[in-house]
Amino acid sequence: MSDKFIGLDVHKTSISASVLDQDGKLVMQSVFATQAVAIVSFIQGLRGTLHVTFEEGTHSAWLYDLLRPYVAEVLVCNPRKNALLKSGNKSDQIDCRKLAELLRGRMLSAVYHGPTSTLTVKELGRTYTTLTQDTTRVMSRLKALYRSQAIATEGKKLYTRQQRESWLAQLTQAGQRCRAQRMFQQLEALQGLRRQAKRDLILECRRHTATDLLTSVPFLGPIRAALLLARVQTPFRFRGKRQFWAYCGLALETRSSADYHWVAGELRRNQKPVFIRGLNLNHNHDLKNIFKSAATTASVGPGPFRDYYEKLLGKGIKPDMARLTLARKIAAISLTLWKKGERFDPERLKPQAA
Repeated sequence: MSDKFIGLDVHKTSISASVLDQDGKLVMQSVFATQAVAIVSFIQGLRGTLHVTFEEGTHSAWLYDLLRPYVAEVLVCNPRKNALLKSGNKSDQIDCRKLAELLRGRMLSAVYHGPTSTLTVKELGRTYTTLTQDTTRVMSRLKALYRSQAIATEGKKLYTRQQRESWLAQLTQAGQRCRAQRMFQQLEALQGLRRQAKRDLILECRRHTATDLLTSVPFLGPIRAALLLARVQTPFRFRGKRQFWAYCGLALETRSSADYHWVAGELRRNQKPVFIRGLNLNHNHDLKNIFKSAATTASVGPGPFRDYYEKLLGKGIKPDMARLTLARKIAAISLTLWKKGERFDPERLKPQAA
């Protein structure tokens, strides 16, 4: 029984598939409907050890759970790193064959798809995040409307229900007043939905033991811990803190060239400094916001992290770099405690920089 490498180009109504054997020979090409029955029927018609790949997208989570019981390997690949798919001619058959060839050559970068135990937390976290973004967007539109009429709107007074009529009275044009009234109604509806989503998210996260561990870290409250659990799902997907930093957008991107040279017939590494290009761009934006906001709050609030932050400032580190270092420290501590199943102990906070 030989290995079979299957590349799937998934679309809303159809899937194009190419099957290669272990020698790279094309065995089969097929097109079938994006339906569970058709997909399972196609997979069960193949013999051998099956390896399947397709790109991350709308159907990836559903397709991953569907195929996992029937094949030896399911690899959901990152489309941003598939540069070979963007060169030359393009069609569904060409794309799925290239995916199969890249899978056979182990040249694909996998996107994590883990167990479904945290799926409810993940969906509730997405709901809360989306409602928060929508609420912020409506609030910004309201302020923009009043600023366009040279009406000052400092602070949060514009959003209070008690002064709403007085704010509406300041808009003399009928269309603008009607627009503002509708946006106030939209804001009330979104705020109610957001409070309900927040309540559901916190209640669901209490069922997981990781929530108690994460909330023991200072300035990681129930919402930040819930979103962290929803985005990461399991800490064991990361080998160490550096891989976790890269996922959170807290890793440094470096550039170097001509790293080695010959000296008296001996190969030696150059001692020139490595150029730092800033933080990595390919990351999870929600996790970066969680740890950077936690570090910003911790830098001004009392506690062990405030002492750690002040020590960094005492070493001559700039405030923005010190907050970044603090964010990396909080991320590393969260990952370690989550892996070990321990609670935060301020006495064990190491003084060295992250």
